[in-house]
Amino acid sequence: MSAKTKIVVLHKKELLYSCIFSLLGVLFLALVVMLFLPDKGTEESTPDPSVDIEGSEYTPGIYSTELVLGNRSLEVEVVVDSANISDIRLRNTDEAVTTMYPLLQPTFESICSQVLENQSVEGITYSMDSKYTSLVLLEAIDNSLSKALRDKTPDL
Repeated sequence: MSAKTKIVVLHKKELLYSCIFSLLGVLFLALVVMLFLPDKGTEESTPDPSVDIEGSEYTPGIYSTELVLGNRSLEVEVVVDSANISDIRLRNTDEAVTTMYPLLQPTFESICSQVLENQSVEGITYSMDSKYTSLVLLEAIDNSLSKALRDKTPDL
């Protein structure tokens, strides 16, 4: 039996490159796994049905209604907590919409301030110059609020 001695020569450069590429491969795999796993902390617009606060009026969350003006669509978002309307926002507005409907933004701001002050769409006043714009916006806000209302019927 003869034993043949094998000599392995490792170059520092090749060893370093192998370690770096192995580390990058592991980081890449971790990134891919994190990218495709569902994110549990960002479900802001999905109301939690398990939260049942006694005497609360709304299911907390963000509720939106699509508003179509011409060939453009906007979203009216209403943010509510368990008892209050926290914020009302207009999403997806662009320059074309504000140019075509110049009364939209000032009317929306006026209505929002009144709704946030009254915590209701009842008793909102608006100018006769922007009557139809106001009615469309109020209907969208009311529709979003109706999605947020808790079901008041008792469970049988």
